[in-house]
Amino acid sequence: MTIINDQRPPASGAAGLAGVAARDTVAPRSRRRYSADLSALGEPALWGFGGALALGIIMIAVFLMAVLYNGATTFWPKPIERVELTDGTVIAGVERRGTIYRPDMATLPEEVRAQVAADDGFAYRTLYQTANFDLYGDDFRWVADFEVADAANPADFYYFERQTWGVFVGRIAGMTIDGQEMAYDPAVLQREQRAARERFREIRNIERREIGGINHLIERERLNQRRAVLRQGEEAAAPVVAASQERIAELQAEFQELQARANEVRAVDRRYTVTLEEVGGRQITPEISQIVRYYPANTIGLLDKVGIYFARWWEFVSAEPREANTQGGVLPAIFGTVAMTLLMVVFVAPFGVITALYLREYARQGRVTSIVRISVNNLAGVPSIVYGVFGLGFFAYAMGGTIDQLFYPEALPNPTFGKGGILWASLTLALLTVPVVIVATEEALSAVPRSMREGSLACGASKWQTIRYVVLPKALPGIMTGMILAMARGAGEVAPLMLVGVVKLAPALPIDGFYPFIHLDRSFMHLGFHIFDVGFQSRNSEAGKPMVFVTTLLLLALIVAMNATAIIIRNRLKRKYATGQF
Repeated sequence: MTIINDQRPPASGAAGLAGVAARDTVAPRSRRRYSADLSALGEPALWGFGGALALGIIMIAVFLMAVLYNGATTFWPKPIERVELTDGTVIAGVERRGTIYRPDMATLPEEVRAQVAADDGFAYRTLYQTANFDLYGDDFRWVADFEVADAANPADFYYFERQTWGVFVGRIAGMTIDGQEMAYDPAVLQREQRAARERFREIRNIERREIGGINHLIERERLNQRRAVLRQGEEAAAPVVAASQERIAELQAEFQELQARANEVRAVDRRYTVTLEEVGGRQITPEISQIVRYYPANTIGLLDKVGIYFARWWEFVSAEPREANTQGGVLPAIFGTVAMTLLMVVFVAPFGVITALYLREYARQGRVTSIVRISVNNLAGVPSIVYGVFGLGFFAYAMGGTIDQLFYPEALPNPTFGKGGILWASLTLALLTVPVVIVATEEALSAVPRSMREGSLACGASKWQTIRYVVLPKALPGIMTGMILAMARGAGEVAPLMLVGVVKLAPALPIDGFYPFIHLDRSFMHLGFHIFDVGFQSRNSEAGKPMVFVTTLLLLALIVAMNATAIIIRNRLKRKYATGQF
């Protein structure tokens, strides 16, 4: 045996030299053995796996923090800055963000060129939300630092959120109350703005709910006439058509009354206006009812800022979109996302569980079953847009077209179910997520001990009774895991929905007071598509960028809430069947 760490004094002469040589040759061999031991223990792989996990967590945390910061600060009121440029131009706006850029040196004055050259050819510029799109034709303007001659925050500048034309930044030059012009009075304008918004809501209620209901009934009577003619012929259906025409005449009389009432309220509303003046002196005179919210951006206090912040959040989750979806709320998109996800779960749960039960408990294990399992696993890797094309072709055109021909021939050629709708979107996403549910359910079923099945069968229970009362209750937590994964994926999918029902704007919810009350044939809005539309399809991407972050934050919160609810149900089921307590 060779001694590596020999503590004895070295021998003299040839024996001592031989011992030194032996130690010199043995030590490297020991280091190699130590390295081999680390590799065998998996230390390098452990560090690599740990580093990869840490990197992934850091990336997710950075992404979530970016979304949280940008989304949470979107609605916080910011000051208005009046900027005078070196060329004499004066602008006013809210500072949005800044960046470093390289200006074109040939277009700069001599003194500015020297200053920029001293900074290695770079300069800093700021993006201002100048708003006033109806006057400027744009909402934003970049201003470089070397262009600024003076900057201030005037106390008399207001930030106006309008029903149309977006934001206005400027002063209040005067107002007209009940047809009488008068100087600006903060208390009077605040009182009249609340009353004007009530008139606006009254007009909208008359036009959308009452007149909309009349139009729905008139259209239904028209379809009843056409249905009677198609089924009975023109002569036999003549009494039905005559009665329907009388009913339409009554409805049209009600329509005229409602329209007159709306015109009366609108005529009163036109007598209340406010004169707004932008920084350059140009003026506009909108009706006070068109001012959704306004405040003195440079003199407002902290408590008022907090109130505006939460008022904007409430509007965001409870109102309809406005101004090309870049302002207002996303209530229709929230409703559409939740309704579609729940419908998807209703469709995917029975199909996924029944398929997994057959494959695991009934099917004869062999080549055919293996091919089916491989096919199911491969379906999980099919691009989602392919499911959208299939859903449009099979569900909307084939099934929906057949339903229209059988049950709604009077509405043709206008399709009822033969187009995209929330029903077909839910079924398409159910097909998209059913492989996840099948795989998770099979794993949960296989985890149930075989002894429990055999014990149940030995007690005289049938196979179905064993599955229903023994296997399924024990597998429910695993099945719920599959449902959670399906919900998480389905709620965030956008590509297939663009083909089978989702639209840019659908303020009418798929539920109302008209039979059959739940209208699964209607198109709907979705938070994921709303993000795409605002971020990439709006007339001004800068105007939609804040809404992208805040909608992303809301979508993440909604998915987390639905998944947390499912996880709580899963844990309660697990505790119930493990301890017998619910």
